[in-house]
Amino acid sequence: MASSSAQYNEPPSIFKTLFVAKAEKKLSFEDIGKAIGRDEVWVASAFYGQAKMTEEDIDKISVVLGLDTTSLRKEVGESWFPHRGLGPAVPTDPVIYRLYEGVLVYGEAIKAVIHEKFGDGIMSMIDCNITVDKKKAEKGDRVVLTFEGKYLAYSKW
Repeated sequence: MASSSAQYNEPPSIFKTLFVAKAEKKLSFEDIGKAIGRDEVWVASAFYGQAKMTEEDIDKISVVLGLDTTSLRKEVGESWFPHRGLGPAVPTDPVIYRLYEGVLVYGEAIKAVIHEKFGDGIMSMIDCNITVDKKKAEKGDRVVLTFEGKYLAYSKW
């Protein structure tokens, strides 16, 4: 694989194929997740090139979407690794920006509460489950976003 900065900015073209097949089959990320035994947020992250699919994931997604397994394996198989991150320093997409804003506004408070409850450490994003739920409310539907990450204490040496 040739090294270039483009490979870190743009996921392989097969990801566009995944989105087209998903739309043609009128499937949600939740539908695909249930079919392959993964969470909907993980599936979405894989579709955006931010999660690494196993060979088994590739096989199952190929079946669900009616795609050629060989093409998918060739582009996102063993030699391809995801690029995780947002890109520009301040995101411009409104939904992503609001999440970013939430960390800007409440980040210090969340950090302080984590330290009070757990000690000097962090919440892992490597060992983390994320769920998105919809909650009916009188003033309008609410988004319930849950990050369930493993606590990791800072090492002392």
